[in-house]
Amino acid sequence: MADPSSYRPKPGQIPDSPGVYKFRDDHRRVIYVGKAKSLRPRLSSYFQDLANLHPRTRTMVTTAASVEWTVVSTEVEALQLEYSWIKEYDPRFNVKYRDDKSYPYLAVTLNEEFPRVQVMRGAKKKGVRYFGPYGHAWAIRETVDLMLRVFPVRTCSAGVFKNAERTGRPCLLGYIGKCSAPCVGRVTPDEHRELAEEFCDFMAGRTGAYIRRLERRMTDAAEEMEYERAGRLRDDIGALRRAMEKSAVVLADATDADLIAVAEDELEAAVQIFHVRGGRVRGQRGWVTDKVEEVDTAGLVEDALQQLYGEESGDSVPKEVLVPALPEDQVATDALTQWLSERRGSQVSLRVPQRGDKKDLMATVGRNAQQSLVLHKTKRASDLTTRSRALEEIAQALGLDSVPLRIECFDISHLQGDDVVASMVVFEDGLARKSEYRRFQIKGFEGQDDVRSMHEVIGRRFKRYLAEKERTGEWTEENEGSATPGENGENGQNADDAADDTTGQIPAAPGENGHAGPFGPSSLKEDDGRPKRFAYPPQLVVVDGGRPQVAAAKRAMDELGIDDVAVCGLAKRLEEVWLPDDDDPVVLPRSSEGLYLLQRVRDEAHRFAITYQRAKRAKRIRTSPLDDVPGLGETRKQALIKHFGSVKKLRQATIEQICEVPGLGRKTAESVAVALAGTAPAAPAVNTATGEIMEDDGGSTHD
Repeated sequence: MADPSSYRPKPGQIPDSPGVYKFRDDHRRVIYVGKAKSLRPRLSSYFQDLANLHPRTRTMVTTAASVEWTVVSTEVEALQLEYSWIKEYDPRFNVKYRDDKSYPYLAVTLNEEFPRVQVMRGAKKKGVRYFGPYGHAWAIRETVDLMLRVFPVRTCSAGVFKNAERTGRPCLLGYIGKCSAPCVGRVTPDEHRELAEEFCDFMAGRTGAYIRRLERRMTDAAEEMEYERAGRLRDDIGALRRAMEKSAVVLADATDADLIAVAEDELEAAVQIFHVRGGRVRGQRGWVTDKVEEVDTAGLVEDALQQLYGEESGDSVPKEVLVPALPEDQVATDALTQWLSERRGSQVSLRVPQRGDKKDLMATVGRNAQQSLVLHKTKRASDLTTRSRALEEIAQALGLDSVPLRIECFDISHLQGDDVVASMVVFEDGLARKSEYRRFQIKGFEGQDDVRSMHEVIGRRFKRYLAEKERTGEWTEENEGSATPGENGENGQNADDAADDTTGQIPAAPGENGHAGPFGPSSLKEDDGRPKRFAYPPQLVVVDGGRPQVAAAKRAMDELGIDDVAVCGLAKRLEEVWLPDDDDPVVLPRSSEGLYLLQRVRDEAHRFAITYQRAKRAKRIRTSPLDDVPGLGETRKQALIKHFGSVKKLRQATIEQICEVPGLGRKTAESVAVALAGTAPAAPAVNTATGEIMEDDGGSTHD
């Protein structure tokens, strides 16, 4: 635990002007970002007697090892910079509102030639019109099903659309009148886009005028005695009214507003947002957060506004934002209003409702927030208690000095000795931290040897950790006798190739593309507070396996001089926990929360490893000897396979027979024959789940 006085700025160093500040820990990670209209009094408040600080603030200042700041000219600039840094560094002590689910939106892909109506989750895409969010996807589908009768917009995927286009036959929705079937030319692209825009207008709340227009057309049809058309229009009006009934009318027709309410206690806060468009509640969402420091309701609202609208622009920011409280300082309120107006591109009203329907609706949103907080605390009380008990049981069973807040687990995966890979998963505070997951290819040797593979992977992981310590100046004289990063050819064939869990990309090997090896200076990020690969040590390393795997992991760490990280193994057969220097395993009770957590960690490492191994195997199976033939493009490769049926039969063909394929000259045929002659037929691959033999046919499988 750091003493805040050790990094407290000297008197007179802190400027008395607006700015944004960052607290960093001893690993140079940014752990907190804040802003102030005057930096001097704000930062000074952190360096008072620890007993006077909020418990969470006390934890933050004792975790930090340094503080730095950036001066800006206005509070709007401070607001923008604070938001940018929070998004960039993801500080652990900042207020972060986390959805309890990924809310679905109704989306219209206006960026396509034939716009499509569909349910979407996740990040918003440019050129797509969004409505919502909604509590359940089925609610969106019910609404869309009613509206397709009136606005028969395309809802099919790209594959279904192209197949209908190719065959000249629309899908079922096209036959029953719930799609205008642009795939077969029933409507032009312009006519279909007009339908999609009318759909968007109706969803945006412009409902009254459209229904009145349909009613006039129905009356005209009846007067002209076109009763069938009048009946269809009557049914269309009924469908639209049923769709409208799914959204309660709460405010005047033209009202576009977001209402934000907060329920809080000393430690946590819940936020609820109602999205009102065209006077109707079009969406609802909720967030819950820990209160890191003493922050009032206005401060929570400000954080919510940043995270709600920080990535939005245009109509996604409503004309009116109603909140339960505003900063007492009018300058801060004006800065928030100006920032929202810049996001929208026109004036935004930010205020607290005082009377009437809007105040009544705000009370409803507040009740939802209170219920959300109660429900969250009920769930989390059990969850936190269970996780804490699990970590304490692990520490007690393994004889650790403290609970292992960061656990890393390693697993080896292969298929009969081929495509040998390894995984590293990370659990912090008993929860999976997927952004820290890493995966490896075993490069030090060929074949199947789980013990040797485990030794290699553990060594590579901790060499990266030592390389980071050396680069940042944390390397001490007592480490000099240990193997240092880069020895034993580590910058060569055993170079690390960890891949990010989200992108699946593997960094370039040493010397590729002009980059240094993975332990060279260019592969590690600067001290900017962002997460770095392998930069932070765990308190506990878990390996999937028994005594041999544990011994290999311990040996790898001993060779590097790592003596402050505990190691254990979890054997699948009897779920025994093995320690490096013990002859007998530690047996945790089957009902133990500690054993359950270790099993979750081990199973997650196994899942992540086998997923990577299967992906590598699938990629290898899809490769063909024809890929290496110079001048042979994809079209002629397909022509060869189509002509002969498989690579196996092509390998048996003569040069003259290969020349018979249209578009292939003798020179190319000779190159094909030479390439295939140089590759011995591989043993047939077997699907272990079904027993099916997959022939070498250039990528296809046959029974």
